[in-house]
Amino acid sequence: MNSKKQGPSPRETLFMLVFILLIMLGSCSYAHRVMGKIMTRAGESHSVNDVDTGVVADGTLSDLDKLTVNDNPTPPEKYNRVEQFGPAWKDVDHNGCDTRNDILARDLTVKEMRNACVVTAGQLADPYSGKRIDFSKKEASKVQIDHVVALENAWQSGAYNLSKENREALANDPDNLLAVNGHDNMAKGSKSADQWMPPNSTYACAYASKQVQIKTRYALTVTSSEKQALADALATCTTN
Repeated sequence: MNSKKQGPSPRETLFMLVFILLIMLGSCSYAHRVMGKIMTRAGESHSVNDVDTGVVADGTLSDLDKLTVNDNPTPPEKYNRVEQFGPAWKDVDHNGCDTRNDILARDLTVKEMRNACVVTAGQLADPYSGKRIDFSKKEASKVQIDHVVALENAWQSGAYNLSKENREALANDPDNLLAVNGHDNMAKGSKSADQWMPPNSTYACAYASKQVQIKTRYALTVTSSEKQALADALATCTTN
């Protein structure tokens, strides 16, 4: 007795079509999620690289007037970088990169990276000299990271009243850090604004503004001569 092989019933055919459609929709949804993550990461990378370090920080003459003047600060002990502010360039934001490389990645353009963190080359529009500097890891000292409010000055200005955690935050605060040419960074040392200002006079406003911002944020003091120097620099700011 011969029997003919029957094809799938209409109901079975419908189930198969629905099953295939669900698989296709799931694949599209997964692809959409993957592409979404890729685009998000690309957007995040773009926003980091587009940071404008030329923007003037929010430190004004009004903020300066609110700072306490202390011409005879008396810290309880001598300045010690590691003991009082922690080891240099900790990864305080836990992004896997030390603070130095975070600032180099922020301030340099045309960067070359060894991995997600280490900047091996790039170009700096140096705010202190007004010149462009080619940076390479082989000559790392040509570009250094400056504390706008030097840590020793911060200590003398009342940072000894802060907790160790807040002092480490000050030492790694991106608003208090700039990639600059090594020569001017060494010349500045721990000097306050009345003792040293950037040779590039067009940066005086931004420099003073950053100093006032940080001294306000961490409740630090100024001396009379320092306050006058900051006020003179802020007076050069242009208004919109």
